[in-house]
Amino acid sequence: MDYLKRIRGLREDNDLTQAEVAALLRVGQKTYSDYELGKTRIPLDSVIMLARFYNVDMNYLCGVSDRRMKFPTK
Repeated sequence: MDYLKRIRGLREDNDLTQAEVAALLRVGQKTYSDYELGKTRIPLDSVIMLARFYNVDMNYLCGVSDRRMKFPTK
């Protein structure tokens, strides 16, 4: 699952801990850890929050594309 690698890679590239990203998503660190491990599916609203936070488009974050585009603005 590419998106699992992506969310972990983006977090690590930004020198963030799981606890810091979990706080952004308003979930516990264990829940976020389960997201990265694929034990729990990430809710769509959380995926959108991560894409916006890391300024990457959903296709990149979800592993659909390897092309890293910015999060679209209105």
